[in-house]
Amino acid sequence: MTISKNTICLWYDNDAEAAARFYAETFPDSSVGAIHRAPSDYPSGKAGDVLTVEFTVAGIPCLGLNGGPTFKHNESFSFQIATEDQEETDRYWNAIVGNGGQESVCGWCKDRWGISWQITPRVLTEAMAAGGDEAKRAFEAMMDMTKIDVAAIQAARRG
Repeated sequence: MTISKNTICLWYDNDAEAAARFYAETFPDSSVGAIHRAPSDYPSGKAGDVLTVEFTVAGIPCLGLNGGPTFKHNESFSFQIATEDQEETDRYWNAIVGNGGQESVCGWCKDRWGISWQITPRVLTEAMAAGGDEAKRAFEAMMDMTKIDVAAIQAARRG
């Protein structure tokens, strides 16, 4: 893996490698790169423990840092995954929620490591971009959803 000029660094308690492997198995254009081990003991670990993991999620370079329990993820950072249809939406949503994650609202869910994900069908993005009544109807339909229902968004767009 070539080190990018800009890489997202995600802080994990102690299982960055497990998270990276899950993302690589779940999303296309994702992979696990170099795994770096601590050369000596440090405040939250021992020599030989996984310290950082280079990985890519849907083409975005990331670095997982096993920094210990001090900092937790919150919704101020999320990955947004654009989906083509209900099948793809369901696949990603079910993978995240079914692997110890939790549902939220309006297409958001959180993985078992606390990272927030927006699983967003393109039909919703297109409806919002259309503006006017079409956007209003799609937005109002979305506000009552957890996982986005593509057919319901399409129906809302049509009025």
